[in-house]
Amino acid sequence: MLPSLLAVFAHPDDESLLAGGVLAQHAAAGARTAVVTATWAPDSRRAPELADALAVLGAGAPRMLGYNDARNPEAAPGRPRLVDASLDEAVGRLVAHIRDFRPDIVVGHDALGQLTGHPDHVRTHQITLLAVEAAGLAHLHPEAGPPWRPAALYAATHSESGVGLLGPLLEGVGKDVLAVPDSYVTTSVDVTPWADVKWRAILAHRGEVARERPLPGILASLPEADRNQIIQTEQFTRLTPVPTKGDPAQLTT
Repeated sequence: MLPSLLAVFAHPDDESLLAGGVLAQHAAAGARTAVVTATWAPDSRRAPELADALAVLGAGAPRMLGYNDARNPEAAPGRPRLVDASLDEAVGRLVAHIRDFRPDIVVGHDALGQLTGHPDHVRTHQITLLAVEAAGLAHLHPEAGPPWRPAALYAATHSESGVGLLGPLLEGVGKDVLAVPDSYVTTSVDVTPWADVKWRAILAHRGEVARERPLPGILASLPEADRNQIIQTEQFTRLTPVPTKGDPAQLTT
Protein backbone atom coordinates (compact mmCIF):
# COMPACT_ATOMS: atom_id res chain seq x y z
CA MET A 1 0.00 0.00 0.00
CA LEU A 2 1.19 3.51 -0.72
CA PRO A 3 1.92 5.80 2.25
CA SER A 4 -0.77 8.06 3.69
CA LEU A 5 -0.74 11.57 2.28
CA LEU A 6 -1.80 14.97 3.64
CA ALA A 7 -1.74 17.85 1.15
CA VAL A 8 -1.58 21.43 2.43
CA PHE A 9 -2.42 24.14 -0.09
CA ALA A 10 -3.48 27.77 -0.01
CA HIS A 11 -6.72 27.87 -2.00
CA PRO A 12 -9.52 25.59 -3.10
CA ASP A 13 -8.40 24.14 -6.50
CA ASP A 14 -4.67 24.14 -5.67
CA GLU A 15 -4.98 20.55 -4.48
CA SER A 16 -6.50 19.37 -7.77
CA LEU A 17 -4.21 21.37 -10.03
CA LEU A 18 -0.92 20.63 -8.28
CA ALA A 19 -1.34 17.17 -6.76
CA GLY A 20 -4.68 15.83 -7.96
CA GLY A 21 -3.11 12.89 -9.74
CA VAL A 22 -0.97 11.84 -6.77
CA LEU A 23 -3.90 12.23 -4.38
CA ALA A 24 -6.11 10.09 -6.65
CA GLN A 25 -3.31 7.53 -7.04
CA HIS A 26 -2.85 7.15 -3.29
CA ALA A 27 -6.59 7.01 -2.61
CA ALA A 28 -7.12 4.39 -5.33
CA ALA A 29 -4.41 2.24 -3.72
CA GLY A 30 -6.25 2.36 -0.39
CA ALA A 31 -3.94 4.86 1.28
CA ARG A 32 -5.44 7.49 3.56
CA THR A 33 -5.49 10.90 1.86
CA ALA A 34 -6.66 14.32 3.02
CA VAL A 35 -6.28 18.01 2.17
CA VAL A 36 -5.88 21.09 4.36
CA THR A 37 -6.83 24.39 2.67
CA ALA A 38 -5.43 27.52 4.29
CA THR A 39 -7.79 30.20 2.95
CA TRP A 40 -11.54 30.58 2.40
CA ALA A 41 -14.07 29.87 5.11
CA PRO A 42 -16.13 26.68 5.49
CA ASP A 43 -19.30 28.69 4.76
CA SER A 44 -17.89 30.45 1.68
CA ARG A 45 -19.08 29.85 -1.88
CA ARG A 46 -15.98 27.84 -2.74
CA ALA A 47 -16.29 25.36 0.12
CA PRO A 48 -18.93 23.16 -1.57
CA GLU A 49 -16.81 23.06 -4.72
CA LEU A 50 -13.81 21.99 -2.66
CA ALA A 51 -15.88 19.25 -1.05
CA ASP A 52 -16.94 18.01 -4.48
CA ALA A 53 -13.36 18.00 -5.75
CA LEU A 54 -12.08 16.07 -2.73
CA ALA A 55 -14.88 13.54 -3.15
CA VAL A 56 -13.75 12.95 -6.73
CA LEU A 57 -10.14 12.49 -5.60
CA GLY A 58 -11.05 10.27 -2.65
CA ALA A 59 -9.47 12.73 -0.22
CA GLY A 60 -12.16 12.94 2.44
CA ALA A 61 -13.92 16.02 3.77
CA PRO A 62 -12.45 19.54 3.56
CA ARG A 63 -10.14 20.68 6.34
CA MET A 64 -10.16 24.48 6.15
CA LEU A 65 -8.08 26.84 8.27
CA GLY A 66 -10.49 29.61 7.32
CA TYR A 67 -8.12 32.54 6.73
CA ASN A 68 -8.89 35.30 4.29
CA ASP A 69 -7.36 35.38 0.84
CA ALA A 70 -4.67 38.03 0.28
CA ARG A 71 -6.48 39.28 -2.82
CA ASN A 72 -10.14 38.39 -2.28
CA PRO A 73 -11.85 39.73 0.87
CA GLU A 74 -14.98 37.63 0.27
CA ALA A 75 -13.01 34.46 1.06
CA ALA A 76 -13.47 34.79 4.83
CA PRO A 77 -15.09 38.08 5.85
CA GLY A 78 -14.12 39.17 9.34
CA ARG A 79 -11.14 36.83 9.47
CA PRO A 80 -7.51 37.97 9.09
CA ARG A 81 -5.77 37.43 5.80
CA LEU A 82 -3.42 34.47 5.88
CA VAL A 83 -0.49 36.76 5.10
CA ASP A 84 -1.37 38.98 8.10
CA ALA A 85 -2.27 36.26 10.61
CA SER A 86 -0.11 35.34 13.57
CA LEU A 87 2.49 32.88 12.32
CA ASP A 88 2.45 30.90 15.56
CA GLU A 89 -1.35 30.65 15.49
CA ALA A 90 -1.41 29.47 11.88
CA VAL A 91 1.32 26.91 12.51
CA GLY A 92 -0.54 25.62 15.56
CA ARG A 93 -3.75 25.19 13.58
CA LEU A 94 -1.94 23.16 10.94
CA VAL A 95 -0.06 21.14 13.57
CA ALA A 96 -3.45 20.06 14.94
CA HIS A 97 -4.44 18.66 11.53
CA ILE A 98 -1.10 16.88 11.09
CA ARG A 99 -1.35 15.28 14.52
CA ASP A 100 -4.99 14.34 13.96
CA PHE A 101 -4.44 12.77 10.54
CA ARG A 102 -0.94 11.35 11.23
CA PRO A 103 0.28 11.25 7.61
CA ASP A 104 3.37 9.49 6.34
CA ILE A 105 3.90 12.23 3.76
CA VAL A 106 2.95 15.92 3.67
CA VAL A 107 2.79 17.70 0.32
CA GLY A 108 2.64 21.50 0.00
CA HIS A 109 3.62 24.52 -2.08
CA ASP A 110 7.16 25.34 -3.15
CA ALA A 111 9.11 28.36 -1.93
CA LEU A 112 8.47 30.34 -5.13
CA GLY A 113 4.71 30.36 -4.60
CA GLN A 114 3.79 27.96 -7.38
CA LEU A 115 4.60 29.56 -10.73
CA THR A 116 2.75 32.85 -10.13
CA GLY A 117 4.27 33.74 -6.75
CA HIS A 118 0.89 34.24 -5.08
CA PRO A 119 1.53 35.54 -1.53
CA ASP A 120 -0.87 32.97 -0.05
CA HIS A 121 1.13 30.19 -1.70
CA VAL A 122 4.39 31.53 -0.28
CA ARG A 123 2.91 31.91 3.21
CA THR A 124 1.39 28.44 3.13
CA HIS A 125 4.78 27.02 2.18
CA GLN A 126 6.37 28.74 5.18
CA ILE A 127 3.64 27.60 7.57
CA THR A 128 3.86 24.02 6.31
CA LEU A 129 7.63 23.84 6.79
CA LEU A 130 7.29 25.00 10.39
CA ALA A 131 4.26 22.85 11.17
CA VAL A 132 5.82 19.61 9.92
CA GLU A 133 8.79 20.23 12.22
CA ALA A 134 6.64 21.33 15.17
CA ALA A 135 4.18 18.44 14.87
CA GLY A 136 6.83 15.97 16.01
CA LEU A 137 7.88 17.94 19.08
CA ALA A 138 5.72 17.43 22.16
CA HIS A 139 6.72 20.72 23.76
CA LEU A 140 5.46 22.75 20.80
CA HIS A 141 1.70 23.35 20.58
CA PRO A 142 0.84 20.74 23.25
CA GLU A 143 -2.83 21.73 22.95
CA ALA A 144 -2.85 20.33 19.39
CA GLY A 145 -2.62 16.68 20.45
CA PRO A 146 0.06 14.00 20.80
CA PRO A 147 3.15 14.55 18.64
CA TRP A 148 3.44 13.03 15.20
CA ARG A 149 6.43 13.25 12.88
CA PRO A 150 5.69 12.77 9.15
CA ALA A 151 8.35 10.75 7.38
CA ALA A 152 8.72 13.23 4.53
CA LEU A 153 7.70 16.65 3.24
CA TYR A 154 7.44 17.29 -0.48
CA ALA A 155 6.86 20.57 -2.30
CA ALA A 156 4.79 20.49 -5.47
CA THR A 157 6.75 22.45 -8.06
CA HIS A 158 7.39 23.14 -11.75
CA SER A 159 10.80 22.85 -13.37
CA GLU A 160 12.05 25.25 -16.00
CA SER A 161 11.94 22.53 -18.66
CA GLY A 162 8.61 21.21 -17.40
CA VAL A 163 6.57 24.40 -17.58
CA GLY A 164 5.87 23.77 -21.24
CA LEU A 165 2.57 25.12 -22.51
CA LEU A 166 1.77 26.67 -19.14
CA GLY A 167 4.34 29.41 -19.59
CA PRO A 168 2.79 31.29 -22.52
CA LEU A 169 -0.73 30.58 -21.25
CA LEU A 170 -0.05 32.25 -17.90
CA GLU A 171 1.92 35.09 -19.45
CA GLY A 172 -0.98 35.63 -21.83
CA VAL A 173 -3.25 36.59 -18.92
CA GLY A 174 -0.62 38.79 -17.28
CA LYS A 175 0.73 36.33 -14.71
CA ASP A 176 4.30 35.66 -13.68
CA VAL A 177 5.94 32.34 -14.43
CA LEU A 178 8.38 31.31 -11.68
CA ALA A 179 9.94 27.89 -12.20
CA VAL A 180 12.71 26.05 -10.37
CA PRO A 181 15.92 24.67 -11.94
CA ASP A 182 15.49 21.15 -13.26
CA SER A 183 17.98 19.88 -10.68
CA TYR A 184 15.64 21.02 -7.89
CA VAL A 185 13.01 18.41 -8.84
CA THR A 186 13.52 15.13 -7.01
CA THR A 187 10.36 13.33 -8.14
CA SER A 188 8.30 13.46 -11.34
CA VAL A 189 5.10 11.44 -11.28
CA ASP A 190 3.33 10.35 -14.46
CA VAL A 191 -0.31 10.62 -13.41
CA THR A 192 -1.75 9.73 -16.83
CA PRO A 193 -3.80 6.82 -15.37
CA TRP A 194 -5.49 9.31 -13.03
CA ALA A 195 -5.68 12.28 -15.42
CA ASP A 196 -9.43 11.87 -15.97
CA VAL A 197 -10.04 11.85 -12.22
CA LYS A 198 -7.78 14.87 -11.80
CA TRP A 199 -9.62 16.76 -14.54
CA ARG A 200 -13.02 15.98 -12.99
CA ALA A 201 -11.72 17.33 -9.68
CA ILE A 202 -10.53 20.52 -11.38
CA LEU A 203 -13.95 20.90 -13.06
CA ALA A 204 -15.60 20.65 -9.63
CA HIS A 205 -14.21 24.13 -8.95
CA ARG A 206 -16.97 25.52 -11.11
CA GLY A 207 -16.53 29.18 -10.21
CA GLU A 208 -12.88 29.15 -11.31
CA VAL A 209 -13.60 27.16 -14.46
CA ALA A 210 -16.09 29.84 -15.51
CA ARG A 211 -13.47 32.61 -15.30
CA GLU A 212 -10.80 33.37 -17.90
CA ARG A 213 -7.71 34.20 -15.79
CA PRO A 214 -7.63 31.38 -13.19
CA LEU A 215 -5.86 28.23 -14.31
CA PRO A 216 -9.00 26.03 -14.27
CA GLY A 217 -10.62 28.43 -16.73
CA ILE A 218 -7.49 28.49 -18.90
CA LEU A 219 -7.34 24.69 -18.97
CA ALA A 220 -11.04 24.41 -19.82
CA SER A 221 -10.50 26.54 -22.93
CA LEU A 222 -7.77 24.28 -24.33
CA PRO A 223 -8.01 21.35 -26.74
CA GLU A 224 -8.05 18.08 -24.83
CA ALA A 225 -4.61 17.02 -26.08
CA ASP A 226 -2.98 20.24 -24.86
CA ARG A 227 -4.76 20.05 -21.53
CA ASN A 228 -3.70 16.45 -20.99
CA GLN A 229 -0.11 17.34 -21.78
CA ILE A 230 -0.21 19.92 -18.97
CA ILE A 231 -1.92 17.87 -16.28
CA GLN A 232 -0.42 14.41 -16.83
CA THR A 233 2.86 15.06 -14.99
CA GLU A 234 3.28 16.31 -11.40
CA GLN A 235 6.66 17.39 -10.10
CA PHE A 236 7.88 17.50 -6.50
CA THR A 237 10.94 18.36 -4.45
CA ARG A 238 11.62 16.37 -1.31
CA LEU A 239 12.43 18.96 1.35
CA THR A 240 12.85 17.04 4.58
CA PRO A 241 14.20 14.78 5.80
CA VAL A 242 16.69 13.35 3.32
CA PRO A 243 15.80 9.85 2.09
CA THR A 244 17.18 6.91 4.05
CA LYS A 245 17.79 3.30 3.04
CA GLY A 246 14.53 1.37 2.97
CA ASP A 247 12.54 4.59 3.38
CA PRO A 248 8.82 3.79 2.87
CA ALA A 249 7.82 7.43 2.38
CA GLN A 250 8.74 7.77 -1.28
CA LEU A 251 6.25 9.16 -3.77
CA THR A 252 5.80 6.59 -6.52
CA THR A 253 7.25 7.69 -9.85
